[in-house]
Amino acid sequence: MRCVHQQLLLIAAMAGVVHAQGARLPDNITLYPDIEYAKAGDTSLKLDLYTDPTAGSAQPLIIWIHGGAWAAGDKNPPGPALPWLREGWALASVNYRLSQQAVWPAQMHDCKAAVRWLRAHATEHRLDPQRFVAWGSSAGGHLVAVLGLSGDVEELEGHLGNPRQSSRVQAVIDWFGPTDFAQMLGQPSAMDHAAADSPESRLLGAQVATVPDRVKSANPITYISDDDPPFLIMHGTKDMTVPFNQSELLHAALTAAKHQSTFVPVEGAGHGFGGPQVLTHVRDFLRQCFPAAK
Repeated sequence: MRCVHQQLLLIAAMAGVVHAQGARLPDNITLYPDIEYAKAGDTSLKLDLYTDPTAGSAQPLIIWIHGGAWAAGDKNPPGPALPWLREGWALASVNYRLSQQAVWPAQMHDCKAAVRWLRAHATEHRLDPQRFVAWGSSAGGHLVAVLGLSGDVEELEGHLGNPRQSSRVQAVIDWFGPTDFAQMLGQPSAMDHAAADSPESRLLGAQVATVPDRVKSANPITYISDDDPPFLIMHGTKDMTVPFNQSELLHAALTAAKHQSTFVPVEGAGHGFGGPQVLTHVRDFLRQCFPAAK
């Protein structure tokens, strides 16, 4: 069995989403790096904000949440969301506490605190608080799915700042995120998700099979309700890190609850994908959700 370090290296190597590291920002965009959106004890929680300070109207916002098995990764580079700056969107890329720093639900407390900070500062940065989109891949896909489905769920809100603001988002893009850790077991995968040192067990602070209540708490399907936002779910059919069934489960649950969910299997792709055709699905989804946006 791989040791934890080897597992994390595998995930880092396979997290092949499109990004634009080193890409030149559009001339109208200003980057505000390392904004402290909350503080958890002695840990400063930060985000990078990319906006057009000259925008004539409030900009819709993509909130990018990175992957990395909840134990690695960083807000820079901001995944595949950077090109949307050229299409009238602002972008916030968020760091959160990793599993070696804190266990679940700390990560969700952080993500919700970031959304609340962005909403509290929307006027200052010309953001439209009614057009917040959460987008993430892998572990980030899991976090945006929970974020989107647990708006104002008290036990996941935490106490990290701007408590009077809503943590709701208006759309979710989930790229190959885990959903039900208990149903990862026995699926095709290069990892042993049942192991005590698996990313899922490390996130929960205990071996998956021994903490069913925590598994349920971390499962986005737990929180499906009548006022959930639309979802775009995309997953490689040959993913050997996060089993393909994880996205199938989420889409089926949303569809059964009569919520808007678009599921795009990316044929032949593994744990990560990109290219114009993939991003076309994102563009179509955003235009459907927000017809007034570019």
